[in-house]
Amino acid sequence: MVNEHALTVSLEEFGLSKYESQAYVTLIAKGTLAASELAYYSEIPRTKIYPTLLKLQSKKLAIISKSKPIMCTAIAPEDAFDGIIHEQINKVNAMNSLVSNLKKASEESRKSRGSEEKRYFHISANNVLGQLQTMIDGSKSSIKIMTDQWGFGLLAECKEQILSVLRRDIDIKILTPPGQICSEAYRKIPDGVEIKASEITQNCFIFDETELLMINSNNGKGAILSSTEILGINQEKIFSNIWKSAIKTKALADMTKSEAQEIYKIIKIINETGLSFILNSTMISKKPEQDMFKLLEKNGISLKSKSLDDIIEIMDAVLQITCSGHVNFEANSKNITIESKLNSGHSLPWASVLEGCLQKQGYKTRTIYQNNSHKGEKVLIKITKN
Repeated sequence: MVNEHALTVSLEEFGLSKYESQAYVTLIAKGTLAASELAYYSEIPRTKIYPTLLKLQSKKLAIISKSKPIMCTAIAPEDAFDGIIHEQINKVNAMNSLVSNLKKASEESRKSRGSEEKRYFHISANNVLGQLQTMIDGSKSSIKIMTDQWGFGLLAECKEQILSVLRRDIDIKILTPPGQICSEAYRKIPDGVEIKASEITQNCFIFDETELLMINSNNGKGAILSSTEILGINQEKIFSNIWKSAIKTKALADMTKSEAQEIYKIIKIINETGLSFILNSTMISKKPEQDMFKLLEKNGISLKSKSLDDIIEIMDAVLQITCSGHVNFEANSKNITIESKLNSGHSLPWASVLEGCLQKQGYKTRTIYQNNSHKGEKVLIKITKN
């Protein structure tokens, strides 16, 4: 039996998003389907199925009917991917030739320098991209990257080399500014690379913990520092410290840039001022939940116009990012369950925000908190309509 999950993952290497891959594999397996049926079989949220179908149609991978209900059919694989395959083969051949020539040039350079080999050398702006691609492809154990907007765009041009490295199970971690989440460059980075957001203002690429590539985004020039034990260890420590507190982005991958930026802003506001705010509100306010809601509104985040489904989707992404949790809504019992793998009240600020949203929409809420030292914590919100 064909492994549909494996097919979906493989399709992502052709530049399809997770949802596009799921939809295409489902259409191949099931044949022509109504949009609602496709959402069900492919496990894609109903709100995402139409944008996904439009993207498949624009990529000439599916046909959508103009009738209602909307019907969709996959283009045969041999017709859909023949051109892409030939394009990829040509790219790989060109890269192999480039890498081979670069290796020869490097070997000749080492021989000419002999025992006077320098510990670093400069790279012109025109050669930085080629050098970066070569160093990515030549990595053996790990790649850790801190990059600003300019450097992240440069990194997006290294997709083929990154895919090659991922196939060798080499760990790749990237720190990039929050403004790059779900940007065009972000979507070019292959799945399998772990990306976190933080206020990064430099371009530092650390290969195998010993070789550094530094790039100046003002003029595009770079410098390679090889076998620099002290500097390498220093940059590793800087990277690790930032990585610990940086915000995960995986849960935002299929959102629009504006949606992702809104969620990042919510997390930043609550992380920076939420705890002190809720403690103060508990002491002086009769409705601390609505105070948390007001805190977000005060900082430019308005949730009152959003539907209950939208709010739960936002909170679910927030919980995934901040405490490896989830939000589940049981429509029949009108219960909302917030689960977190972390203890010590990590989910309570988010439960408070959710309660505030519900109360603003005319719901009465009753909250039950459960703590299990081995399994994490759970918050149950029972809702009734006023």
